[in-house]
Amino acid sequence: MPTIILLDTSPGMDVCYVRRKLDNYSPLQFTISALLTFLDELSATSKLELVAVITSASEPKVLCPFTRDYELIKTKLNQIKVGSAFHLYEGLDVVETFVLGEWSSSQTMTIIAVYEESSVSELTSSSSGIDLSLTGKLLLLGLQDALEPDYQEVSPTIRAENLEVILLQPHLPITESSLQNLFSSIAESYYSQYVATMSCGHFSSKVTLWPAPENAVSVTDFDYQVYKPEPQLDILGFLDIASIGSPAAVSRHLVCPSKPPTEDEDDPNAEANVPSFCVLLHGALKVENMGALCIIANDWYGVLFSWADSKKKSNLVLALFEPGRDSVPWLGDLNALTIPSSPQECEGFPVKCAEKKSYAQSTVAWIRQPGLQSDIQKILRHARKLPEKTQQFYKELNRVRKAAICLGFTSLIEGLAALLERECTLLPGTAHPACAFQLTHAAGILREPYSMDPKYTIMPMKMSF
Repeated sequence: MPTIILLDTSPGMDVCYVRRKLDNYSPLQFTISALLTFLDELSATSKLELVAVITSASEPKVLCPFTRDYELIKTKLNQIKVGSAFHLYEGLDVVETFVLGEWSSSQTMTIIAVYEESSVSELTSSSSGIDLSLTGKLLLLGLQDALEPDYQEVSPTIRAENLEVILLQPHLPITESSLQNLFSSIAESYYSQYVATMSCGHFSSKVTLWPAPENAVSVTDFDYQVYKPEPQLDILGFLDIASIGSPAAVSRHLVCPSKPPTEDEDDPNAEANVPSFCVLLHGALKVENMGALCIIANDWYGVLFSWADSKKKSNLVLALFEPGRDSVPWLGDLNALTIPSSPQECEGFPVKCAEKKSYAQSTVAWIRQPGLQSDIQKILRHARKLPEKTQQFYKELNRVRKAAICLGFTSLIEGLAALLERECTLLPGTAHPACAFQLTHAAGILREPYSMDPKYTIMPMKMSF
């Protein structure tokens, strides 16, 4: 799961205190040293973890966006400049906006907030708190030179339905080593590797699942059961991807061959020099377009399949179903699947309806600016290739126009008309005469009142040369 570090860089964090019989106390320097240790441990155990850093002082600032380049993050941390006052709630607001701009609200996140506790104690006394719509864990680490007998821990008021708030406290008095030990325990508790033995018959291979699967809870009317992943991943059989369909998944994990850290690569019997069953399985599933049904705990099933994030690169992925034997309804009891004695005469499950439903049509979703920009550019590309692309031009124009009407984005229609008129004036002398006529015709129709009816379809101008 992605990680965000929210770091207080106010003057209170940069003050160097001189303590009796102890070393000097510098909260910011101690924190940066502990974060460097934390990143070193992530590079050893969780190389695929995405980490971002946000500093909060006079105003929150994204110091480093999500990246797996931990050396870049270290460089940024060593170049931090001190600002003015710190506001925890403003920093968390920026974190929420930043997360929702990169991920969905259902994406599980780990947020580590490190701040000077006296500034938060003043904030909590004058504020009603903050509401967050994030999912995951929020680790709050308030630093204070707690040598006074009246020291009290301050708890900020944070309301979140899907965000678990955890208060952390290092061993007192706070030293550089105590903070390093605290961040080491964070890495051990929340970023530990999950290594399992994947087996199928006589074949077996050590694999690492990332991110590590968490315990699943099944709640019914009269039962409450916790399912804990076991270090054994047994493959039960193979199914066509079309038969598996798209069942509900609790989580998805990248499956990578695991190599012992102390293994000698010069040893011919080393695992790195032995053919990997994990690689063999990935290649077979990719070529045959099949999935491998597996079990990770008692009555907790999943499917292994090849997933491609580009045309040239694919990965072996494990999707864990809801706990229970009936997690894929159209397959029935997953523990009762057998090899058919004769070929099936009917189509595989799930059965596809012969009728074409309205919701099966291609839809337009303009969640971000590049999506809208891409649709407009597609219309203009077809416009420059008229009359050869006449049908495609009017198809895309009507699709975008109807979507704009349904969303109430009527200003887009006027903008489209202006763009088409501008393209008409920029046509080169070698352009076909029909190009200018069609663009003028389309721009004129877009400005007519009847074109605001979503059921109306703009037709090409009839021409003959």
